[in-house]
Amino acid sequence: MDEKTLVQRAVNGDKEAFAGLYTRYKDSLYRYAFFKLADESDAQDALSDCIVAAYRSIGSLKTAENFKAWIFRILYRCCCAYVKTQIEQNARADIGVLERTAADDNALLSVEVKEALGVLDPVDRDIVLLSAVAGYNSREIASLTGIKAATIRSRLSRSLKKMRTFLE
Repeated sequence: MDEKTLVQRAVNGDKEAFAGLYTRYKDSLYRYAFFKLADESDAQDALSDCIVAAYRSIGSLKTAENFKAWIFRILYRCCCAYVKTQIEQNARADIGVLERTAADDNALLSVEVKEALGVLDPVDRDIVLLSAVAGYNSREIASLTGIKAATIRSRLSRSLKKMRTFLE
């Protein structure tokens, strides 16, 4: 079944259609959340929160063609909420414990890629992740972040160059 039909059926309350949409996007949604949060558990939790929020508000989706951008926008917001929670928790936690936990949790993420992403500011890191991991173009990223598409393109180009330089 094509995506447009699945979306229309999901909007009308078809649980199976929503499950079909989830199946189509779960891998790219998870990859984005994992790279954004750098923690497998947090990525799974953010993805779960996203899917629950999407299921509850699928009726608000205006056009079927916007489903991918719509669900990634929800995931982006869920990840931002987890980052905010992490910042608050980190402010109260013992730094030594955090360093040991982070080292264990980030084992799946390439050390080089993680370090290269680490040289970017948070907004540029989001732009790179939305482009490279989620597969969005500059117009779609602009819609998600509220930054102009031309600015997205230039920031992406500068960020990738900065990462390349760091990796060399």
